[in-house]
Amino acid sequence: MDVHFGTDEHGHERPLSFRAGAHEYAVDAHLDTWYGFDDTWYKVRASDGNLYILRHQPSSADAPWSLESFRRESSEERQIA
Repeated sequence: MDVHFGTDEHGHERPLSFRAGAHEYAVDAHLDTWYGFDDTWYKVRASDGNLYILRHQPSSADAPWSLESFRRESSEERQIA
């Protein structure tokens, strides 16, 4: 998985876009971040309107990213959020 990231106004790293398979997605909204002992988890809404949980392992030698969860959002759920 390929992830492009930048920093927010507080200096925290955030994913800006990611490639899953043959598809490239822009991150439209950063919804949450969780910090683990060796990894960081990001909940994002992508340009396709769906929710993704991305995992980053910065302590690992190659600092891999992985797609941990995907949820398709209905149009009603998007209107509530």
